[in-house]
Amino acid sequence: MKVILVNERGATRSFNFGSLSKALLGLCLLSLPVGAFLLGANLPVTKTDLFDSRTAKAWSRALRKQQDEIAEADREAREQLAALTLKLAELQARLTRLDALGERLTSVANLDEGEFEFGSAPAIGGPEDTGIAGASELPYQPPEFLDVIGDLSHQIEDRQMQLNTLESLMANLKLEDEQFLAGRPISKGWMSSRYGYRTDPFTGRRTWHKGVDFAGKMGSDVVSVAAGVVTWADERHGYGQLVEINHGNGYSTRYGHNSELKVGLGDVVKRGQVIALMGSSGRSTGPHVHFEIYKNNRTVDPATYIRRTGR
Repeated sequence: MKVILVNERGATRSFNFGSLSKALLGLCLLSLPVGAFLLGANLPVTKTDLFDSRTAKAWSRALRKQQDEIAEADREAREQLAALTLKLAELQARLTRLDALGERLTSVANLDEGEFEFGSAPAIGGPEDTGIAGASELPYQPPEFLDVIGDLSHQIEDRQMQLNTLESLMANLKLEDEQFLAGRPISKGWMSSRYGYRTDPFTGRRTWHKGVDFAGKMGSDVVSVAAGVVTWADERHGYGQLVEINHGNGYSTRYGHNSELKVGLGDVVKRGQVIALMGSSGRSTGPHVHFEIYKNNRTVDPATYIRRTGR
């Protein structure tokens, strides 16, 4: 076998191979594919292959993390939904109690039907908000239970405002009732002298009596005929131990000749409250209470107010 080699200058060189040389050369040619395979198997992984592997692992970890986050979000959403459901039940129960209370107070106050509407939805309204173009066409709609909670909150606010107004009205009515002068200034006893001209028990002359006298047992109760503020609780000439009460609206009352005072200056008293004990202090012939009523600083006949019944 003869092999001719040509170099880059064009010169040639020939080689002659015998049988042994041919065998060795063939063996070498056959070993080339095997060596290439073994060499490729032992080559390191390329950067591209390594990047793809790491990316896949990272994505796998990220996916698991997202799945965990979704599961946690689902758990929290369920807990929040349960809390909102409980809140909804509480609001409904509160509204029911407010309606029942409002209807009861309206009945007790003897108010006209329809003046306070407990149990019905409040009247509301207003023009459509067009500040945002296409706002009415926005696709998002809040969950229905949020609407229900919102409606209940508005209804509760409405009931609360009605109750506050009703409370103020009833307080005014109660105050007016308390300030309404009516009844006698004693719990036991009898009228011994009327309002107007009479014969003075000390001089025997005809004099003007500015009030009425109620006689009774020494130490018996003297009571206020209406609510008010004590403006005098002390000795006064002619009256002896005197209590004077301002009832507002230009009205005041005086209770004289007491043996003991049960209230002091500035005290707030209620209708029927014991303010003194009957006595005979001052210009008096025996145990009794001298009762006067003033309207706009002028005495009036107490008989009209004594015959009244409390409102």
